[in-house]
Amino acid sequence: MTAATAPPRILVLSDLNPPDIMEQFCASHAITRDIEARDGIEIVLTSGTRGLTCDEIDALPDLRLIAVNGVGTDAVDLGAASARNIAVTTTPDVLSGAVAELALGLALSVRRRIGEGERLVRSGAWGGGQKARLGRSLIGARSGILGYGRIGRALADMLRALGLEVLYYARAPDQNATDAYRANPVTLARDCDVLFVTLAATPETHHIVGPDVLDALGPEGTLVNVARGSVVDSAALATALHGGTLGAAALDVFETEPATPGGPEDALLRAPNTLFTPHIASATYEARRAMAQLVIANIDAFIAGAPLPSKVALS
Repeated sequence: MTAATAPPRILVLSDLNPPDIMEQFCASHAITRDIEARDGIEIVLTSGTRGLTCDEIDALPDLRLIAVNGVGTDAVDLGAASARNIAVTTTPDVLSGAVAELALGLALSVRRRIGEGERLVRSGAWGGGQKARLGRSLIGARSGILGYGRIGRALADMLRALGLEVLYYARAPDQNATDAYRANPVTLARDCDVLFVTLAATPETHHIVGPDVLDALGPEGTLVNVARGSVVDSAALATALHGGTLGAAALDVFETEPATPGGPEDALLRAPNTLFTPHIASATYEARRAMAQLVIANIDAFIAGAPLPSKVALS
């Protein structure tokens, strides 16, 4: 095969799951994992959390496609990509149900103190006479969704199926929405018992959940974040939980990942009435397989010169 007809080189910065899909992808494409092997790399496969920086984009003179395995683009320098007319693709829709499902599970678990109860059993404390504390029911609670995109709407469907009233905030009201709109995050938090955060991380949404929103949610309220850590002010959240001005929090994402005891998130990890998972909202076999297939579909469409199935609109 001549250089003119050689397949595009793909820089892999993040593996696809399940492993069999990644093996098939590697076997059928010209890949490298060496970010220093710059010349001739036309495609970068990355994740939503790994992304691709401006410096990395500048160092890849032949780059024409950034294929993100995920929906978040906050770790990709979209301005640098747009300036060079580099296409960016993500994997929307196929993970919405999985993320919404985990958000619902986190809310149920933290309000009913399932994690605390499980630890009582495993530690032997239950057998020693220690009793579990009372939780709060999710059924009958008013739920607020901060970010009414694909994931937020999927979550709203699940919550309504359980009989919950759903409120939401987005940049503009959705005229076709079944749920009630609130004009700002503070009002949304004030009017709900459980606040679900599902919006995208952008400069405008950085720390959108801060002291004012947490105060409005109140000492009986619950915060659930399955979006990005940067949209919640971790220090303010830790202060509210330790001080009892917020009832509970369940997080799948953190400002600093991985969150570790003694690290930047230490105060949060030590806070009472909390439940944490390690950024696993889309981590189901079904969702990850569908995501991988969509990543490959975007890459193969690009190689074939066909329209990209899930191209991000760049300004």
